[in-house]
Amino acid sequence: MFNVQLSFTNTTIFQFSSSFMVQHHLQLAAASSHGWLRATPSDGHSETSVDKRWDSLAFNPVKTDYIYVLKSCKDGSFSNGGLRHYGNIEISPSAAVLNYGQGIIENLKAYKNKNGSIILFRVEENGLRMRVGADRMCMPAPTIEQFVEAVTSTVSANERWIPPSNKGFLHVRPLLMGNGPVLSLTPAPEFIFLIYVTPVRNYFEGGLKPINVVVENDIHRATLGGVGNIKAIGNYAGIMKAQAKAKANGFSDVLYLDSIHNRYLEEVSTANVFVVKDNTISTPVVGGTILPGITRKSIIEIAHSQGFKVEERLVPVEELFDADEVFCCGNAVCVLPVGSITLNGKRVDYGESGFVVSQQLYSALANIQMGLIEDKMGWTTLLN
Repeated sequence: MFNVQLSFTNTTIFQFSSSFMVQHHLQLAAASSHGWLRATPSDGHSETSVDKRWDSLAFNPVKTDYIYVLKSCKDGSFSNGGLRHYGNIEISPSAAVLNYGQGIIENLKAYKNKNGSIILFRVEENGLRMRVGADRMCMPAPTIEQFVEAVTSTVSANERWIPPSNKGFLHVRPLLMGNGPVLSLTPAPEFIFLIYVTPVRNYFEGGLKPINVVVENDIHRATLGGVGNIKAIGNYAGIMKAQAKAKANGFSDVLYLDSIHNRYLEEVSTANVFVVKDNTISTPVVGGTILPGITRKSIIEIAHSQGFKVEERLVPVEELFDADEVFCCGNAVCVLPVGSITLNGKRVDYGESGFVVSQQLYSALANIQMGLIEDKMGWTTLLN
């Protein structure tokens, strides 16, 4: 067995508020009796200006205080674990996640509203999606209730790392990994469910910033019958080469086409894509290669409520040249307008309308996520 280092940049650690510490120590006392959490928040760190720390945030990982770790039992259930201090995890060199990529990731975020309450967005949907993905990857998964409890516990334990909503949010990363030992291609004998969090800056500071995208003709993100419709960890390394090439040529990201006809839109690297024409918003239908994004689902519901016609269908790449707007969406970016798309050297620019639809949908969704307006959709969970 060896330790896997989750490496993060150094940063100043602040002290918990006394009221939270009292409550938190009571909650963690039971956990420490099981050997999972024995330490307390660091006492040797000086407190500096909160505003200075938030202003220096980037979209990079930062070492926080606590992670959440559960290990599976022989019957596939998860019960052995809980909160522990951030640090190395033990994993076998022959773990299925290392040797065969048997693993799944999730992404969600926590905001803090003006009243100091923590806001989680559609966390049950993430728990459900992990279970669907786990079934495809021959993995047991925590129940949705366990998933929600783990997320809320981890976020609450790291409350001091949640920036003000105008400065950023807490990125929450659940992982489900096959541990060892295995040598042949077979499901792992045990599994680790882990959550870590990190504060990140708001993706849009000073307003929406359109991106310039290039259409990829040779590399495909997913194929029918594969795992493009779940958040398998192996989905992402395979597109790094195309993304690196695009950025070297001055583009922000890559738009991928289907692997059969090389004609129909699929996704931007880590985001779903939408095409706007008049009052109709079209997006690639979820059919085995498209990730059923939770932000995607929310945008569709909001667009319907605002009177747009939303079509989930095959979207030919040619429609990009006649579109009024194109935007993509995902957990981190929320809604991200596309300023231009280049296909085989031919570029089409958007923005004459001022990205009105993108801005409208972004504002509607972001205001719910940040607690700036009443959540009439019933999507948010408040942690006081």
